[in-house]
Amino acid sequence: MIQNMQAIEISEYGAADVLRLVKRSVPEITQGEVLIKVRAAGLNRPDIVQRLGKYPPPPGVTDIPGLEVAGQIVESRHADWIKGQKICALLPGGGYAEYAIAHGGQCLPIPDNLTMTEAAALPETIFTVWNNLFKRGGLQAGQRALIHGGSSGIGTMAIMAGKALGATIIVTAGSDKKCQDCLRIGADQAINYKTHDFTEILGKDTIDVVLDMVGGDYVPRNLQVLKTDGRHVSIAFLNGAKTEINLMTLMQKRIILTGSTLRPRSIEEKQQLRNDIFTNLWPHVQSGTIKPVIFKTFPLAQAADAHRALEEGDHVGKIVLIVND
Repeated sequence: MIQNMQAIEISEYGAADVLRLVKRSVPEITQGEVLIKVRAAGLNRPDIVQRLGKYPPPPGVTDIPGLEVAGQIVESRHADWIKGQKICALLPGGGYAEYAIAHGGQCLPIPDNLTMTEAAALPETIFTVWNNLFKRGGLQAGQRALIHGGSSGIGTMAIMAGKALGATIIVTAGSDKKCQDCLRIGADQAINYKTHDFTEILGKDTIDVVLDMVGGDYVPRNLQVLKTDGRHVSIAFLNGAKTEINLMTLMQKRIILTGSTLRPRSIEEKQQLRNDIFTNLWPHVQSGTIKPVIFKTFPLAQAADAHRALEEGDHVGKIVLIVND
């Protein structure tokens, strides 16, 4: 068994240059876990927040960043998985490395129609979208959802998952090109938020669920477009974590305000999400209806460049690190 591996370390908190390629010991698994030889690792905005020192890993979790990977099992202590199987997995951390540990209940089999790169772009986004758009937001077939950040990894996944399950999906994005990309991916309507006010275009009381990653001054505007009994789900706050709303609007429309994070959730909760995803969304992954959009790939050693690309915000879909090619 290989004893050492290459991994990306956050040498200190700060800009992308603090990411360093280092040698680490291959982690050892315990009961219920699998050891994955990582082929690719997806990037997510929480990785940047961790690098800045504002999102530490949960207690007992490695300091190596990376919340999702795809690869091959090289050791298993979980009844559902055996050595040699190709899987993608949601991790609490440790994805930016040649080997990573995942709990068996947070793994999904890679369909034949997906590459390792595409599979690595799935777990964090599909868990987030299922949990927030469908489970917390209660989106149903025939309903209308507004997705802010439609060109992001989560946004593109929300478009495909929402359409696969019969909803009407409206998105906002920051350029005409990004709006066109969102329409090509499957969105029913795309609004350039830099040139148009989405509240004026959509009108009042037209949306069943808002999936919001902007926060700040978007929240009261989101409440305007929500229908009676609408649901507002917050998953990030790029415009700020504080806002001011009119409680009368909330009460008159009976709007539900909710939100969630994923990383600190218990293994049992994540395993239940995984089971729901396997039942409800994985058939659409297997058929190709849901297929991750890959913007760009970088070698593991160029993780700093990958972070800079994510921070620039020009991407549509996901940025992925190639590890063991």
